[in-house]
Amino acid sequence: VVHAHKPHFMALHCQEFGGKNYEASMSHVDKFVKELLSSDAMKDYNRARVYLDENYKSQEHFTALGSFYFLHESLKNIYQFDFKAKKYKKVTGKEIYSDTLESTPMLEKEKFPQDYFPECKWSRKGFIRTRWCITDCAFDLVNIHLFHDASNLIAWETSPSVYSGIRHKALGYVLDRIIDQRFEKVSYFVFGDFNFRLDAKAVVETLCAKATMQTIRAADTNEVVKLIFRESDNDRKVMLQLEKKLFDYFNQDVFRDNNGTALLEFDRELSVFKDKLYELDISFPPSYPYSEDSSQGRQYMNTRCPAWCDRILMSHSAKELILKSENDEKIVIYDHIGPNVCMGDHKPVFLSFRIAAGAGKPIANVHKCCVVQ
Repeated sequence: VVHAHKPHFMALHCQEFGGKNYEASMSHVDKFVKELLSSDAMKDYNRARVYLDENYKSQEHFTALGSFYFLHESLKNIYQFDFKAKKYKKVTGKEIYSDTLESTPMLEKEKFPQDYFPECKWSRKGFIRTRWCITDCAFDLVNIHLFHDASNLIAWETSPSVYSGIRHKALGYVLDRIIDQRFEKVSYFVFGDFNFRLDAKAVVETLCAKATMQTIRAADTNEVVKLIFRESDNDRKVMLQLEKKLFDYFNQDVFRDNNGTALLEFDRELSVFKDKLYELDISFPPSYPYSEDSSQGRQYMNTRCPAWCDRILMSHSAKELILKSENDEKIVIYDHIGPNVCMGDHKPVFLSFRIAAGAGKPIANVHKCCVVQ
């Protein structure tokens, strides 16, 4: 993707850095970062900033977020904001910050308050914010990780789901933080794993409109543990099986055909923020949950209903910064990476665009940027 788009400025946001078993896997991170910085594809990027939250022993602060920023050698006069000194500093060289990011003045990092967490476990959810200035054009880049759906059965109960409400609250918290009175307001891009899910109740009712539902309960507690949806005729064929961590629909093509466009009407979580956030039209299939079998790059796992969890959103003022050409519609590209390659359970998403540095001025220098979720 870097080779194809050749961005001058690139932001790469990662979540769950070190993997789910981070205690054992965090030791591989340093090698990965060094290989990335020294790789042939990145040889023309002579400045970099890397921020890795590796401090997994601090339950109070650990977010497992990783934010990478690469500056092409052709890009002049780029500055990063020091939140403590409240001034911009010119970016030179390559610097890596890890472990305790709380003491780094070049970013703001926060884990969501404990009372936001839907279950007692204080898991790795939060955000990292950095601020940049490219020849008079200032903007914030926010790496975000919101709450997942813990149970398909609970997500199915109400529309919108209880989990949707928790994500709504947390995203509102982030937006309030980045536009509060402490610092000058600038345009912002928020990108990461929002864990946005389709409206499960509406999706199931649509996919299984002509099905009958069988409820299976635990013998000891009478708690619902499984729902089975069968066709009314056609030999009572099973269409969907739903458990806490099972979403087994008989025809995965519905999530892939035409990039899953038919399901976009059920992608409703962002609508609450339409006054604050803008997103380009989605033209790629749901980004989660892909099989982690390395030979199954296009296959979804039967654990969750596929959804567009990974997104690149922006303030309405940031939308105005992006240059759109009447002659070249490909100048702004919002797409996923590695459609046929196994890249873990999430498929990365990227936005490539040209930004008007000093936007609004009669003569603006143009730089090509790329943000990658």
